[in-house]
Amino acid sequence: MDKIKKYFENDKFAEYTGIKIIKIEKGWARVQMDITKNHLNGVGIVHGGAIFTLADMAFAAAANSHGNISVGINASISYMNAGKGKFLIAEAEEISRNPKLSSYTVKITDDENKLVAIFQGMAYIKKEKIHQE
Repeated sequence: MDKIKKYFENDKFAEYTGIKIIKIEKGWARVQMDITKNHLNGVGIVHGGAIFTLADMAFAAAANSHGNISVGINASISYMNAGKGKFLIAEAEEISRNPKLSSYTVKITDDENKLVAIFQGMAYIKKEKIHQE
């Protein structure tokens, strides 16, 4: 899984937003984003776009964990509670996988393990393998 983790070091948007991959296993990933003032919206809670970006990164890591390049083709999110605290965690779990498509549920929680959002994502699995020197 180190190869997959290294592959995502090229994700400049995740780097810019402060998202870090904690752990990747086949069909599963956990990522974290420390909350800064730059993640907050006008009412002082984590911006929905920041939460979506965090969830999308967990989804991408889990979808690519099998070694084939996988790209998102559909995603949705439901916000349950305001994002607050010191950090958010997104944990992606593979729900189904066939030779062309895979589906994931991502749960986003805060530093008190309170559910912030649920994300659903579907990925198209390409034939190309992930290559990282």
